[in-house]
Amino acid sequence: MNRLRKVCLTLLLSGATVAHGHAHAFVDHAEPPVGGKVKQIPHVVRIWFTESIQPALSVIKVFDPARKQVDKKDTRSDVKEKALLQVSLPSLGPGRYKVRWRVTSVDGHVTNGDFAFRVAP
Repeated sequence: MNRLRKVCLTLLLSGATVAHGHAHAFVDHAEPPVGGKVKQIPHVVRIWFTESIQPALSVIKVFDPARKQVDKKDTRSDVKEKALLQVSLPSLGPGRYKVRWRVTSVDGHVTNGDFAFRVAP
């Protein structure tokens, strides 16, 4: 029985190493916050990911309640923070906005997702 436990433990640990080696970038946190409500109109959407990303292969898009893209289409990274991606916004009115993102991590894996935030005066 001890041998079986050792084999299971070895397989479990080797599987954890493989899973870690194939990590993907996911949202760590964002400004405005994911699902949040803000009173001040944001001028930028910033998303911090769980690992460094390739800015040239990554994008953020922001849509208004009518599903019209409203960001300034200037997705960019930060020189100091390799896991930060941001896009500028025009002056927004009250309402619910949807943020869609697609990033390629430095290891080449692509992830995407979306979240919403609300501007309420």
